[in-house]
Amino acid sequence: MSADRHPLFKPLVFVGGLIFGFGLGFSHMARPEVVLNFLQFDDLGLPFVMFGAAIVSGIAFALLPRIRDAAPLTGDPYERRLKPFDRNVLVGGAVFGVGWGLSGICPGAAYASLGVGNVTILWALAGMFVGAYAQGYWRSHTQAQGTAATRAD
Repeated sequence: MSADRHPLFKPLVFVGGLIFGFGLGFSHMARPEVVLNFLQFDDLGLPFVMFGAAIVSGIAFALLPRIRDAAPLTGDPYERRLKPFDRNVLVGGAVFGVGWGLSGICPGAAYASLGVGNVTILWALAGMFVGAYAQGYWRSHTQAQGTAATRAD
């Protein structure tokens, strides 16, 4: 990202977060019981919310690069950033899915869930932070060992 951001960058990101959180609350996706009902095939409202968001995002990603060369607030060029499908993606996705199924909430909706009064979601948020920290520690530790091993050769 560019260091010279538009002065409205942070306020607009905040407004976007408010709209996102309001949408999650309004659609009841910030309630873990709704997500768990979806995962048990009892309530199929979640795919409609997800497809609605995917359609809006897809249109924006298809049209904006044709209208402008760079993002209006950051000045960064529009480009695809592909991550290779490797073991880390597969294992991380599986762990994320198990955590989502056990807690009934994904990270974005967890914050919105606080806004609708679900204070017990703090346990899930704490778990997310501890898990992210543990993964970061593990990755930096294994990379440090790999660097030391290549230096020894």
